[in-house]
Amino acid sequence: MNKITFLGAGSTVFARNVLGDVLLTPALQSYEIALFDINPNRVRESEQLLNAIKRNCGSTCAINVYEDRKEALRGAKFVINAIQVGGYEPCTVTDFEIPKKYGLRQTIADTLGIGGIFRNLRTIPVMEGFAQDIREVCPDALFMNYTNPMAVLTNYMNTYGGVNTVGLCHSVQSCVPHLFHDLGLDHSGVKTKIAGINHMAWLLEATRDGEDLYPEIKRRAAEKQKEKHHDMVRYELMFKFGHYVTESSEHSAEYHPYFIKRNYPELIERFNIPLDEYPRRCVGQINSWNSLRDELLANADLSHTRSEEYASYIMEAIETDVPFKIGGNVMNTGGLITNLPREACVEVPCLVDRGGIQPVHIGALPPQLAALNRTNINTQLLTLEAAVTRRKEHIYQAAMLDPHTAAELSMDDIVSLCDDLIEAHGEWLPEYR
Repeated sequence: MNKITFLGAGSTVFARNVLGDVLLTPALQSYEIALFDINPNRVRESEQLLNAIKRNCGSTCAINVYEDRKEALRGAKFVINAIQVGGYEPCTVTDFEIPKKYGLRQTIADTLGIGGIFRNLRTIPVMEGFAQDIREVCPDALFMNYTNPMAVLTNYMNTYGGVNTVGLCHSVQSCVPHLFHDLGLDHSGVKTKIAGINHMAWLLEATRDGEDLYPEIKRRAAEKQKEKHHDMVRYELMFKFGHYVTESSEHSAEYHPYFIKRNYPELIERFNIPLDEYPRRCVGQINSWNSLRDELLANADLSHTRSEEYASYIMEAIETDVPFKIGGNVMNTGGLITNLPREACVEVPCLVDRGGIQPVHIGALPPQLAALNRTNINTQLLTLEAAVTRRKEHIYQAAMLDPHTAAELSMDDIVSLCDDLIEAHGEWLPEYR
C-alpha cells in the first residue's frame, strides 16, 4: 500500500481539508494516510475526525497514527508538512513583543521581517531532521511544504536537505477571484499569468478573449481607494509599480519600507493597516477551536467537500498522469525567472503529471517587480546562510537587509534586537546563544 505522510497532523482543521480531499479522490484510495505530530492529543483528534469523514464518504484509505516519525515516513510516496515550531505561545508572541520595545511594529511576521527571520531559524533545525529521515526511509518522496516562511524552508529542503520539495501557498489561486470579487468584476474565462516569489508574486497578465483587463482593474481600484477597505496596500503598490501582488495587504505592508513607519503614523490609518493582526488571529482561532473541536468530534459521519488546496490534485495528477496546473514554489533552476537569482526559490506556474512537478519558464519580470522581489530575496538568502552555518553575524545581516527593519532601526539597534530575540527564544535557538 502506498503511503501519504502528514507531518504536523495536530493541525486538525488543515488536516481535515487536505486529507479529507484525499479521502474523496478515487485515484488515492489505495493509500495509507500516516499521521504524525509531537502533540499526541491533537493528532488523535485529527484521526477521529478523518475517520468520521471516511465513514461518510466510503473511502478505503487506511488512517494510522504513528508515534515514531521515521516509521511514519518509511516508504512514503508523498509527505505533507504543516508544522509550526514554538507555537503561538511563546514564540509568536516573542516575535512581536520584543521588536515593539525597539519601536518596530509588524502585522503577520511569519514570512519576512524580523519575525520571519526568527521563525525560519527555529524551524530549519526541525526540517533538517525531516530531511535526514526522508533520505533514509523514503528518498523518492515528494515533499509538499505548507509551512511558512515558505520560500526559505522550501529552498532549504531542496538545496541542503536533498529532498524533492515543492512549496504550496493559497495566495496564487485566491488572488484573481478575490481581486475581481472586490472590484465587482466577473473572473470567469479570465486567463492569467502569475510569477515572482512567495507572497510577492505578481499578476503579470489578466485577459479575457484577448482583451487586457488591467485598465478596468485599475480604474475600479482607483474609485475604491477613495474609501477605506481591507486591500489598500496592494492597490497602492499596483498604482506605483504597475501590477497587483498575490498576497494580502496585511502581509504586504511589512514586506516594504513604505507603510509602517514610526515617523509617519498617519500611514497606518490612511492604508488601514492592521498592526498585530496575526496575534489577534491566533487568539481568535484558539478560542474558536475549543468550541469547534467538540462540535466536529461529536459528529460520527462528518461530511467534506473537496477544497482548493493543491495537495490532493498534485497526488492525483502524479497517480493518473492527467495533467494539473498549480502555482508552485520551486528553485529558480535554469533561470525560470531570468532577472532573479538562480539560488532563490520562486513561485511560478507548474504542470503536474506522472513526471512530477514541471515548472514553466517565465523569462524576465518587469524590472521594477524583479527589484522588489530581490529586496526580499536578499533577506531570505542571508537567513538561509545563518541557519546552515549557525553564524550569528548572518542573522544580523539578514535583518539589516530586511526592507522594513532597515527603514526603522539603526544597525546597532538591529544587532541588539537580534541578540534579545536569540536570548528570548532560548531552547529553540541554542546554537546562537
